[in-house]
Order: sequence, then structure tokens, then C-alpha cells
Amino acid sequence: MDFSEAYTDRCSTVGHAARRGDLKSLRKLIKKGSSVDVPDNRGWMPIHEAASSDAAQCLQLLINSAPSREYVKSKTFEGESALHLAAKRGSVRCAEILLRAGADPNDLTNDVTTPMFLAIESGNEGVVKLLLKYKANINGPHSCSGWNPLHQASFMECTDLLQLLLENGADKECKDDFGITPLFIAAQYGKYESLRLLSSRGADVNCQAKDKATPLFIAAQEGHKKCAELLLSTGADPNLYCNDDGWQLPIHAAAQMGRSKILEMLMTVTSSVYYTGKDKVSPVYSAVYGGHRQCLDMLLSGGYSPEAQECPLFGCKTPMCMVIQRGHSVMAPLLLKYGFQMSSFYLQSCLEYDNFPLFRYFLSQRCPLPSGDELNAFKQQSTKSHYKEWLPYVLLAGLDPTTLLDAAWIRSVNNDILNFTLEFTNWKRLSADVEMLLSTHTEHFTWIPHKHFASLPSLMHLCRLKVRSLLKTEHLRSNKYISQLPLPVCLQDYLQYSDVLHHYSIARKDDSQEDNLENASQASD
Repeated sequence: MDFSEAYTDRCSTVGHAARRGDLKSLRKLIKKGSSVDVPDNRGWMPIHEAASSDAAQCLQLLINSAPSREYVKSKTFEGESALHLAAKRGSVRCAEILLRAGADPNDLTNDVTTPMFLAIESGNEGVVKLLLKYKANINGPHSCSGWNPLHQASFMECTDLLQLLLENGADKECKDDFGITPLFIAAQYGKYESLRLLSSRGADVNCQAKDKATPLFIAAQEGHKKCAELLLSTGADPNLYCNDDGWQLPIHAAAQMGRSKILEMLMTVTSSVYYTGKDKVSPVYSAVYGGHRQCLDMLLSGGYSPEAQECPLFGCKTPMCMVIQRGHSVMAPLLLKYGFQMSSFYLQSCLEYDNFPLFRYFLSQRCPLPSGDELNAFKQQSTKSHYKEWLPYVLLAGLDPTTLLDAAWIRSVNNDILNFTLEFTNWKRLSADVEMLLSTHTEHFTWIPHKHFASLPSLMHLCRLKVRSLLKTEHLRSNKYISQLPLPVCLQDYLQYSDVLHHYSIARKDDSQEDNLENASQASD
């Protein structure tokens, strides 16, 4: 809260003199009988003003003129004593005057902060030594978070103060409310010199916070390479689980956060037994989850399987499932490059997550077309997706359109989808079962078939069906093959159903999807 506007009006004249360090004026005011213990709107008395302003002579005069010995212990509304303010200012002179006058070196503010903690925070070695001389406690909580002076010195990377505290009995394994030690703090914030000093003094490099995180884990997560190297060289265990679920290791943190240099180190020292098998998680998942292609490339080139074990924790059968779920499509070419085996399940997953570019990319990579039980699941999912983004491509890739035409699918799709699907058939030579379904659908539902379905298909259309039936599915997946056939361009376009696509206002994406994904993946590194 900002009291600056009211401050001048509410502060006593004695307080003003103390704040300015105006000893002459202060003497006159006290001689005239002005009170030294009138608080302002923050609860500050003249003693607080003097201590905060490093006005040692004024401070001594106020103490000598105080109505009682308790004056030195008076507190602001925030629970700060004059000693707290002197320590915060780093004033050795004022701190010594106050301690000689009986100030409590272990006094606590409202947020349970001690003068020692504030002295460390100010980085003043003189005040720290003075407080130690007066038996200030250096162990036990010294702030609302449970941090000790040693935590703060480690965080500030004040190695002289760290050394001083350790030499005077500071507990190097002291923990805050989260179970975090000063060494952990050094690893977390990349304070290399603090980490080096604490580890050389025997601090536990494998300590674990309440959430089981280790210094090596947090250093890997935050990307502090030098700290990670130091921890490994001083005995940090890279195979120590870092949460209650018993699966996350430092290598996972490095992969997920994109810390490639640290990942490179951890790959050589992490045992595969700790991330393979049931209920374990491969770091391949972590790299995909974080969207870090370089880390994924490092893992796969280092021998990690692109078909890592199922991961129930993330609800993924394979890393490719996570690619689809997280929308990290640029990872797909890399998994395929290192031997990932596709199935039509991934086409269904792409529809589930509306990842249509990846759907088309999988088709271009000869992903098997759905059949059997997977076809049924595919049809259920396909009714929820925008058909222009996927149906033309799977039909052009060679999926038999009649396999879609069962009762459930016909009833669940709209007019355009059903009519478009029939364009890829000889609609006058459908099976009796399909004919019955379509007839029933026309009578009892709102389907309005296109007029030309009542006529025999043109000879050109029948020839198109015949030519396409003679081509292998890998030839149908790309217009590159058909565009190389010794045919006029108009016939090449006809084989690619350009007339039908135009009629349904479908602008077919070109065959550069693979190149686009590859280029995007390289640009993301």
C-alpha cells in the first residue's frame, strides 16, 4: 500500500527530523518536550525512521530519550522493529546501537521474517556478523515461505555469506515448507557458485523436495547446463524418480522442456530399465509433449524407439497418438523416419482431433486404409468431422466407397456427404442391400439424391472407375503419378475427379503436404 500522499501530514516533526538525520533539530524538539513515540499512519515511530535512514546519531538520541526500555522493541503495523529496518538497510552502525540497547536479534515480523534474513537479503556481511555475535539464530524458519538465511544466501549467490553461515553452524540440509534445501535452490535458479560451495561442503545432491523433485531434475527442467554437469560429477543420481507416480526422471524434464544439451548428457547415464515397461513413460513422449523436435531427433537417433510402450498416464497408445492429440504435426515425419509403423487407427485419431492436414499427410505416407473393426470406428468418427477436409482424400486414395454405405452411416450423414460418396461409385450397379438402404432413406428421411443418379453413368465415368481400379492404392494417393501418365491434362484431371470436386466446391490441397510438414519441422528447431 502506498502511503506517500498522507505520509507528510501524518508523520510527527520528530519523525521528520529522524528521517532526515537532522540531529540538531531533533535535539531541539526533544528538549521542547516533543514525544518520540508518536506513530504515523504506518505505525512507524521516529526510531524506525532513524534506523531505516541509517541515522545512527539520531537513533542513539531517540533511545536515550525514550520513555522506557521497550521503546527499542516497538513495531510498525507490519511487525517490523527498528532492527529489522536497520538490517534491511544494511546499516551496521544502527544495528549495533539497537542490539546494545536490547533489541531482539530473533524478533519476527508479521510474515515471520527475522533480522538475520533481511541482513542476508541486503547482502551486508557486517550486519550478519554483528547478529551472529549477538547469538542470532541461523537455523529454523526465517520467512513466511520457511526459507532460512542459507536459502537466501544460496539464491543470491553470495558465497561469502554462505561460507560465513556454514562456518557458524548453519544446517546445510535445512528445508523450507516445500522440503527444498539451499542446494536445491542453487540448482533451480542456476546459481552455480552456490551449488559448487554447498556440494563441496557435503550437502546432499540427491535430496528430494516434498513432490520428489531432485536438484538434477530441477536443473534439467530449468535448463541450467553447468549446474547439471556439476551435480552429475558430484554423485547426483539420474535414475532417481522425481514424483510419486514413479516415472518421471531428469531425462523426461530435459526432453519435455527442450533442454537439448542437458538431454545429451542424461542420455548417456540414464538406464533404460527406468523408463521402459508397464506404467513407465519413455522420454520420447516427453519430447513430443513439449513439442521439441530437436530433442525427439536426439532420442530417436540415440536408439530410443519411436514405438514406445503404451502410456496410460497420457491416454496414448503410442507417441504418434500424442503427436495427434497435442497438435504437434511436425513431429510425425520424424517418427516415420525412424521406423514408426502406421495403421488406419491414426486416420481415425486425426478425425477425432480435427487434425486434417495430418490426416492427409498420413494418406500420402501410405498409411493403410481402414478395414474391419477399424473401419467401423472410422465411420463413427467420420460423421463428426467436416467432410470436405478428409472424405475426398480417402476416396481418392482408393477407399472403396461402398464400405461406408451401411445403414448407420447413411442415416448419420447429410445430403452432401452421401451424394459426394456416391459420385465415386457406379450408382447403377450397387449391391441389392445398398440399393434397399438408399431407397428406404429416400422414402423416410430427407435425402434428396442428385438427378443424374437416376440415369446410367456416363461412359467416361465408367472408364474412370475402371482405370482407377487398375491402379495400386499408392498410385492413387498422389496426383503426381497420374499427372505423369501419357494422357491429356484434361483426362488426368478427370481421373482425379476434378469435375466432382469443383461441383461440390472442394479445393483439393496439393501434394506438397509432406514437404510442408518437413519444412515446418525443420523451421521449428
